[in-house]
Amino acid sequence: MKKKMLGMMMAAVMAVGMFAGCGGSTTAGSGEASASGTEAGGEQKVLRVGMECAYAPFNWTQETEEVSNGDKAVPIYGADNQYAYGYDVMMAKKIADELGWGLEIHKAEWDSIGMAMDSGEYDCIIAGMGKTAKREASYSFTEPYYFRDNCITVKKGGELENIKGLSELAGKNVTVTTQLGTGWVPLLDQIPDATLGSNYETTAECFMAISNGVADVAVIDVPTAESAAMTNPDLKVITLDAGDTFQNDQEMTNVCIATRKDDTELRDKIQGVMDKIGWNDKAKMDEMMDEAIKVQPAAN
Repeated sequence: MKKKMLGMMMAAVMAVGMFAGCGGSTTAGSGEASASGTEAGGEQKVLRVGMECAYAPFNWTQETEEVSNGDKAVPIYGADNQYAYGYDVMMAKKIADELGWGLEIHKAEWDSIGMAMDSGEYDCIIAGMGKTAKREASYSFTEPYYFRDNCITVKKGGELENIKGLSELAGKNVTVTTQLGTGWVPLLDQIPDATLGSNYETTAECFMAISNGVADVAVIDVPTAESAAMTNPDLKVITLDAGDTFQNDQEMTNVCIATRKDDTELRDKIQGVMDKIGWNDKAKMDEMMDEAIKVQPAAN
């Protein structure tokens, strides 16, 4: 009986040890470990990044790791035969490589991308996110890793395709749209005599609304609109004249990397890499964005 009891006790101790060994994430997991990207057991640190994987050319999903420029797309964490690429992935790879860390790309819905980071699913957001005053109250941000311009997208061949400024939309009673939860939503009110239509979860749905005639004007950024126009012949991208465009839209022009509000350690590590590689040069940013647009699959 004593031997039997001793055996049971030893088995219980071994079981506890097994669970203790699995308690931390195998990547840059939770708590203190996640702040520095440290893996359990002292293994390689991992940069865990959240993005939509549905916002070309910033980020998209493809079915293979092959990219036409010879680079490799990154497997999407927890997904079979799905890979992420685009400007944001290219940026994440630069940061992870410079730090000597591994890289995980986590696919997230835009409307919950911040909540998922706060819950510990990943440790930073590199997703074409504009730094707004409202977001700064909840997250820590790096300096911009991309400077973008805003634009409007209309139906090609329609009565709006030759306009040059917002004032030309006066009296036309256009229906306007943009992506939900973005800094573009407040800009819709600046379009004269406009009717607010439905806003959508993804930019792809916004462009589809233009194609289908559900909306007349979509307010999005230039690279995203140009990327969509490459594969959708119904779209016309209009960059508005400087004197007749949106006001107070600076929050959506500065695209920054976000970490949890209290995770300034990771934020500073990322910023340190950006400073080291000189990633405050708009020419460098534009060159990489042009590359992202060029290599996107037709489906995106």
